[in-house]
Amino acid sequence: MHPIQYQPERQRFVLVVDGQEALLEYRMLAPDVIDFVHTFVPAALRGRGLAAQLVAAGVAFARERGWRVIGSCGYVAAWLERKC
Repeated sequence: MHPIQYQPERQRFVLVVDGQEALLEYRMLAPDVIDFVHTFVPAALRGRGLAAQLVAAGVAFARERGWRVIGSCGYVAAWLERKC
């Protein structure tokens, strides 16, 4: 498993695999409300569960801080329905 990088200055979580970036982007709606707005996995990396890893890490990060989580991204919304 590859380490997930938290990049607050770019409002995203990144997973680099084989030199390519998979992303989970977010925006803060309030100091304690995070909205995950976009996931992206390059075509060559799809089918490996990378988007799920990113979302799990992002949601865990938010929950550790007591933040409310919103999934505007369709993938994130579906993940939240299945896992939460």
